[in-house]
Amino acid sequence: MELILREDVQNLGFKDDIVNVKNGYGRNYLIPQGLAAMATSSAKKVLAENLKQRAHKEKKVVAEANKLAEALKQLEIKLTAKTAGGDKLFGSISNIDVAAAFEKAGQAIEKKFITVPGGTIKRTGAYTAQVRLHREVIVDIAFEVIAEA
Repeated sequence: MELILREDVQNLGFKDDIVNVKNGYGRNYLIPQGLAAMATSSAKKVLAENLKQRAHKEKKVVAEANKLAEALKQLEIKLTAKTAGGDKLFGSISNIDVAAAFEKAGQAIEKKFITVPGGTIKRTGAYTAQVRLHREVIVDIAFEVIAEA
């Protein structure tokens, strides 16, 4: 089944992408949730026209995302967590904690755009998180998890 995405869908595609999915996934989830629409020939023509008009606006957005990416790379993020004797954490560090650290540093990034390796971190050390600022701008940000004093 060929669909046009109305919103970004994780592990499937971005807004205005044309994707092929299984019939049940399209009919039972994507279309009822308003995440996608059927990709008819007329809908494809309308999409092509909208994309053409939006192309020059995208350049500004990509430039702003690149500027934000450079600002994020300059940040030194250190997350503190309680540990059990060695380097094992009580609980874990996830994208929510990384988003909160960015917020403290003055850069508001939504948690859904941050991907932490393995989903959660359970040990101290240096890690990198992937931050998706735009469909064309994905940046790796280094951060460190340290034991609470």
